[in-house]
Amino acid sequence: MNRDKAIGKAGLRIRKPVAEVFEAFVDPAITTQFWFTKGSGRLEAGKQIKWEWEMYNVSAQVDVKVIEPNKRIVIEWTGYSGLNPVEWVFTPQKNDTTFVTVTESGFTGTDDEIVEQALNSTGGFTMVLAGAKAWLEHRIHLNLVLDGFRDGTPA
Repeated sequence: MNRDKAIGKAGLRIRKPVAEVFEAFVDPAITTQFWFTKGSGRLEAGKQIKWEWEMYNVSAQVDVKVIEPNKRIVIEWTGYSGLNPVEWVFTPQKNDTTFVTVTESGFTGTDDEIVEQALNSTGGFTMVLAGAKAWLEHRIHLNLVLDGFRDGTPA
């Protein structure tokens, strides 16, 4: 397996203008409507932020690497087995819609562990994007992260 090519990737069109969609991922007051339950601050390049999922007693330290307003966010966070980069790309589309792509890389371990991490990342970010779409387009809480684990705890 080429470990450098193992990535988790998800993408989805959100029927809102790029500025509104981008803001939903940098402003924790909005992001908490569809992903984590608490964020220590707004994403800004060079800052370290803490995201919390209080229902699972889990948190992640996030180092914000790049913020290109309405275009791109790059963070590094504690992934499955170390620090993993995550990149969001926001592409404006027709009719004031936005296509968001999220890519996570940097997985380590055996070939099987790397495949599992990439698949879990893809599934997780697919749920996050679906939750963002429901919230931004319809103001509906789908509770995807809350309900995404059979026994109520993350893997």
